[in-house]
Amino acid sequence: MKLSRIHIFLILILGTLINTGFSQDIPEAISVAFKAGNSRELVKHFNTNIELVILENEDVYSKTQAEMILRDFFDKHPPKNFAILHQGGKNGSKYAIGDLTTPEGNFRVYFLLKKKENIYLIHQLRIEKENE
Repeated sequence: MKLSRIHIFLILILGTLINTGFSQDIPEAISVAFKAGNSRELVKHFNTNIELVILENEDVYSKTQAEMILRDFFDKHPPKNFAILHQGGKNGSKYAIGDLTTPEGNFRVYFLLKKKENIYLIHQLRIEKENE
């Protein structure tokens, strides 16, 4: 049986989707919270304690502490846009790299999610000034 080009294309696309996995996607609510600068919604996706690196501040914080730090960051740098540029993962963990646009400049956002009790929670979050 001879396969047409369309069949070969569909097989390649399906294979790619299976290999990368539908579960690789970062929850949309995280992107929405970053776009809105909504620390209260973002912290809902945090583990009990989170390694947080925002500009020069770096430490492990509780969810409550992390929310205050993020709220302060978003107050000083209100988001205009947020887009995930790359994401991936395997074996119970996911990561994403995103671009946060603010009036004060652009920031690179990195976060790592790990599976805990069948849900993915952010264990590490890094926000750095993008080199221009």
